[in-house]
Amino acid sequence: MKYRSLAHHSAAETARAARRFTRRGLMKTGVGIAAAGIASTGPWFVKDALSSSGECRVFIWSGYFPQVFIDRFENSTGIKLKITEVGSNEQLINKMKATQGRGFDIITPTMMRADQWRRLDLLQSWEPERLPMDNVEERYLKASERDWTWDYGLYHLPHLWGTEALAYQTEHYETSYGRLSLGDLWAPEVEGKIMGRPHSMMAGIGRYLASQGTLPPFEDAYRDEETARSIWSDITSFAIEHKNWVRLFWNDSNTQKEGFLRNGVVLGQTWDGPVIELKNEGEPVNYMAPKEGAFAWMDGFSMPIGATNIDQAYTLIAACYEAENAGIQASLSGYNATVKGAEHYISAAAKQAFEDAYPENAMENLWWWPAEPQWYADVRAEYRDAFLAA
Repeated sequence: MKYRSLAHHSAAETARAARRFTRRGLMKTGVGIAAAGIASTGPWFVKDALSSSGECRVFIWSGYFPQVFIDRFENSTGIKLKITEVGSNEQLINKMKATQGRGFDIITPTMMRADQWRRLDLLQSWEPERLPMDNVEERYLKASERDWTWDYGLYHLPHLWGTEALAYQTEHYETSYGRLSLGDLWAPEVEGKIMGRPHSMMAGIGRYLASQGTLPPFEDAYRDEETARSIWSDITSFAIEHKNWVRLFWNDSNTQKEGFLRNGVVLGQTWDGPVIELKNEGEPVNYMAPKEGAFAWMDGFSMPIGATNIDQAYTLIAACYEAENAGIQASLSGYNATVKGAEHYISAAAKQAFEDAYPENAMENLWWWPAEPQWYADVRAEYRDAFLAA
């Protein structure tokens, strides 16, 4: 696919920086990799007089750039990463609207939000020829190209993908794959002991009720506003009726961890990353896809119109598209890589956590969030707010 070039970008300069980053070799250094169970061998980058300098300001999801990666990137390139963590797509969108697309060089929207970003007109397109795009798994690149190409430009580059499914305290809850269901959140034995993000917990109710034949397929809610309101009205009635089940509403990675560690949550609908991080640290928790299928999503890199450190941004993404870097990010974040060969650099603990999360046919049963138009986001927010206010 051909994309529009941006005249103010120096393609040659960034291409040279990317080649230095990919071919110099990531010198073998400790920096905690062995302790994390990840191989410390492989092509690490060595800093030289020709390396890039400056900074890159990144608005990114919690845990996506482990400190090991940050340290090595900064040491090898001279580029200082200024990291701000994002907790939700709504936070990201509101921040960019408030600053008119300024303040960051890279942001990390989720794939299904393309329509909302297109309408905002706060992004500039990428020049894929400046990056090692052959390193990206084709299925993920095609997904970004399908939803994020407009005006002859590509506005989203794949980074990590993950899921939202069910997590539980293994000392207080027993289940198995094929038995575990989104409906288990509302069983009598866990009343007052569950957590979830309000809007996606409600989507889980919709999918569960659809599986029971009491609601139309949840995908129908994306068809038009009338259908969406009909489905979300029934979901909201169920949610309000069962609000006493909820011990905690979460809105970011840290809140999910605190739910299990300090707030008495036994069962929750959560992202994979935070719970797998806890599991790898030895906490008695597990994360598993329900029989209805785990919610799935992909986050990627976008460049706001107010980005100023263009070359540094391209150098950073080139680094993320190296297999070893991608494996490290996946291993230490609990999420999943989109880069070819990353599986060769995944830690043993991360591989086991992945197998525990997605046994048997779970990968074939993933439920990818559909593309989300703005009218749908507005309707969903209305019913979510009604649930929270009840």
